[in-house]
Amino acid sequence: MNTLKFKTNINCGGCLSKVTPFLNEEKNIKKWDVNLESDDRILTVETSDLTEEEVKKTVQKAGFKAEATN
Repeated sequence: MNTLKFKTNINCGGCLSKVTPFLNEEKNIKKWDVNLESDDRILTVETSDLTEEEVKKTVQKAGFKAEATN
C-alpha cells in the first residue's frame, strides 16, 4: 500500500463535498482524507495501484488542483 500526499486548493466543506464523489468512485483508492486545517490543504491517499499523476487527474476532474508533496 502506498500513501501519496498532495497540496490542494480544496479549502472548505463545500469543496470537499464536490471532490468526494470523484475520489470515492476511484476503486483503486482504499482511503483518502483532506486536512482542511493545514495551510497546504493536504490530501492523503492510500492506494496500491494508482500513480501520483492518476490521483492528480481524478482531483482535476472535480475542478481542483493537486500537487505532489514528496
